[in-house]
Amino acid sequence: MIGTGPADAASRPQRPGAGAVIAYGAVLSVMTAPGQTAAISVFTDPLLDALGITRTQLSLSYLVGTLTGAAVLPWIGRALDRYGVRLVLAVIGVVFGAVLMALSAVGELVGLTAGFVGIRMAGQGALGLAATTLVAVHVTRRRGLALGLTAAVGSAGISLAPVLLERLVAAHGIVAVWRLEALAVWAVVLPVAVVGLRRLPATSAAATDPGAGPQPRPASDPDLEAAESNVAISATAPVQPRWTVRAAAGTAMFWALTAALATSGMLTTAVNFHQISVLGAQGLSPTEAAANFVAQTVAALVATLLAGALADVVAPKWSVVVSMLLLAGALAAVGHIGPGFSAVLFGAALGAATGAVRGLEAAAYPRYFGTAHIGGIRGLATMFGVGSTAFGPVALSLGRDLTGSYTPTLLALAVLPVAVAGFAALAPAPQ
Repeated sequence: MIGTGPADAASRPQRPGAGAVIAYGAVLSVMTAPGQTAAISVFTDPLLDALGITRTQLSLSYLVGTLTGAAVLPWIGRALDRYGVRLVLAVIGVVFGAVLMALSAVGELVGLTAGFVGIRMAGQGALGLAATTLVAVHVTRRRGLALGLTAAVGSAGISLAPVLLERLVAAHGIVAVWRLEALAVWAVVLPVAVVGLRRLPATSAAATDPGAGPQPRPASDPDLEAAESNVAISATAPVQPRWTVRAAAGTAMFWALTAALATSGMLTTAVNFHQISVLGAQGLSPTEAAANFVAQTVAALVATLLAGALADVVAPKWSVVVSMLLLAGALAAVGHIGPGFSAVLFGAALGAATGAVRGLEAAAYPRYFGTAHIGGIRGLATMFGVGSTAFGPVALSLGRDLTGSYTPTLLALAVLPVAVAGFAALAPAPQ
């Protein structure tokens, strides 16, 4: 057979190892920033001035864009299962960059709404889903820690993005920044897909799921003998569960995890969107309220890594319980905080709750349901997670209008994570 000698083996390009896969996943997570609420918020006031629309119109446009974009995610997840991460990632990169470029030419509300659909679908939704699916499928040893590390780096990048974007917008305007973001997405995402992942199996689930049974292998590719060590998959690994999307969606555990993801997304987005106003009502200056994001970010990073690592040794549902109770406590405490330590403690609690959910959810789905259909399973869950973020800011704003204060509304909303914690504690492991 040609190419089986040691010299030939040494000269052939190697498949990405587990470390490289984690690094690619982390970079891709960072590149979701242009589609995340934190980064988009930088464009809010300039868009109001440029398009001559009201804040309510902009909020509704964002809501419609988020919900519509989220509705497509289950199909993107299924595409990841069917065609593999590399091909789908390349398509996502092209589309995401194209939508950002098109936004630079938007001059009215309908076009802006279409742009929101695109960046929420391709950015926060599809690209984030592809990044975590890449790691979940191709790393099996210490998968929870790997996914926690991916999510932590992504969170750090997303948190820092508004600082850079705000300066760019102030210096060059929103049109130039939309275009810079488009070029950045193409310059990073496409090389990762085309070059970085070129040696990965073409079909992710069939090639890497230890429970999938023997797979057809081309006789001319001797590299396959070393594939298991390069992607951290052992030939003697225990058989993984192979749940379909329909079967997984029929379990209580799927809905417990998805409810935690949706609740965290909805409530943390609500608070973050109105944070200056919420904390300002408690006596914090705008600068102090904005600085609270630092405490949230640091706590979220630590909690993401910790929750991801614990997912390897502890049933993920107990991390759901802790994170939901922590989120409920943070919301209930808003009425009692003030400038200083109490505000920092609030930010740390809110950030830790958010980070814990982010770190555990990506690891929990493959642990409970396997990786054979993980794209479709997480695509369905991500649809609810992304869609929920559209309602949080509106719910908190309407509650304040009705009661005249954020505190009663936040107390009422705190019931949601408590209910999810109870549901998760009672949910049996899928059988």
